Amino acid sequence: MNEAELIKYLKIIRNREFFDDWFKVVKPILLSCEFQKRLKFKHHYHSVFFHCVLVSYRCYVFAIKHNINVYNCTIAGLLHDFYPFPWQYSEDLEYMDPIYIKHLNRKKKFFEQHGFTHARDALDNTHKFFADYSNDRIDNAILRHMFPLNISIPRYKESWVVTLQDKIVAIKELLKIY
Repeated sequence: MNEAELIKYLKIIRNREFFDDWFKVVKPILLSCEFQKRLKFKHHYHSVFFHCVLVSYRCYVFAIKHNINVYNCTIAGLLHDFYPFPWQYSEDLEYMDPIYIKHLNRKKKFFEQHGFTHARDALDNTHKFFADYSNDRIDNAILRHMFPLNISIPRYKESWVVTLQDKIVAIKELLKIY
């Protein structure tokens, strides 16, 4: 997907306040082939890609309005679910690398399931593909965004922003309201 197609895809937020400034921050990540694979990863009502975009945009706006580091909130919001493998089946996966389907079919113990492990997986994947965007606050926000499920308490304001916005977006997605 090129920049024009991407902006068209983002129609749900492209006319909202701050969109242009938010887009400048996230554009290199959104245009990367690796991040675009998340268009095929099912998540709640849409895709991991769409979910992360909504969380990132909400983090951006919240950070501006509450004088919190905008860059850290925006990048952490975008990469908080950047895990390497899908956790739900979608037909699109059949046309991708077979490792995705193989990973889905693996039996996992309770505490090895997606809800408990994907934050660490997302952080490791962020370091692998977007290391230049990493810092202590972004890393903590990605790693701790599943609080209280992952038990570890978020350490920074940015971490709390991502945790809160992720929960709000997830609820809205499940209720199909944006």
